[in-house]
Amino acid sequence: MIKWEHSLLTLPFGLTGAVIAARGIPRLRTLFWICVALVAARSAAMAFNRLVDADVDATNPRTATRALPAGLLSRTFVLGFVVVFSAVLVVSAWMLNPLACYLSPAALAIVFGYSYTKRFTRWAHLFLGLAMGIAPAAAWVAVRGSFDPHILIVTGAVMFWGAGFDVLYSCQDYDHDCQAGLFSVPRVFGIAQALAIARLFHAVAFAFFVWMVFSFNMGMLAMIGVLFVGALLAYEHRLVKPDDLSKLNAAFFTTNGMVSILLLLFITGSYLVH
Repeated sequence: MIKWEHSLLTLPFGLTGAVIAARGIPRLRTLFWICVALVAARSAAMAFNRLVDADVDATNPRTATRALPAGLLSRTFVLGFVVVFSAVLVVSAWMLNPLACYLSPAALAIVFGYSYTKRFTRWAHLFLGLAMGIAPAAAWVAVRGSFDPHILIVTGAVMFWGAGFDVLYSCQDYDHDCQAGLFSVPRVFGIAQALAIARLFHAVAFAFFVWMVFSFNMGMLAMIGVLFVGALLAYEHRLVKPDDLSKLNAAFFTTNGMVSILLLLFITGSYLVH
């Protein structure tokens, strides 16, 4: 139902926020509860999205085989899943520090809220990016027990990175979105312009990543990692063309997974060699 393996898209960014906050590798206990919280938040959010979108998914050939529209799971089970993993997030935050616990309901509100945005705004992709982008900020709070606006640079980078690949991914739902009256960048602007907007979002994300390196004084190794990320994003856009979306899954899963993991490794390495 929720594709556990897709946690690899956002989990590394959360861990990157933890590494930045600790200026190295945080305590293992802290890392453990951050991982539990991030996976729980994503699991609850994905299940909530499946619940909210069940009727829409049933009319889309690409998503009609998902667990709820296919009748493999009941709405009651999925709702229970959401409640359980929401509770796991709150408990994990409580195990980290008071501020993390106090902010956990706000985190849930953001990741749940995304599911409704495609019904009223073409910029729902940015809301999804925000839902992903709060991961490094939340990890900062988990490590420091306080909030620093500087970490929002990383949130901005992840937000535009996530929005960019979501625009790409939503191109394959263009026909369905038009028929169902759902809002998306491809539906409003067409696929060719949507690809251009995705490139713009990723250019903004790259600029945020560069700003991050200088703002946190990370060093040359981190900058090399950011340059690799820029190269991967450029490669991702070469895979997808307005008249050929056949390589979209490769662009979405493989390339974006490499982006988040490489950035984590290079930033961690940069702090360790400082």
